[in-house]
Amino acid sequence: MLARIAQVLDVSLDHLVFDDIARRPLHANQDVLGDRLNAIAELDSEALAALTNIIDALITKSRLRAITGGNES
Repeated sequence: MLARIAQVLDVSLDHLVFDDIARRPLHANQDVLGDRLNAIAELDSEALAALTNIIDALITKSRLRAITGGNES
């Protein structure tokens, strides 16, 4: 019965059972990245250019890490 209540309220079961547990959604949003990618259309050209630079830097960092076998952040 508690599991069904948790589903209806969209909270984790431990939140219902224990007093000191923070509320967490039972089902995580499955398309968080997709939602953000859709919101990119709202950015002005300056913000879009900055975002593109950040993405390019992260991709380069990841590729360099793969090539060198490094685990540095």
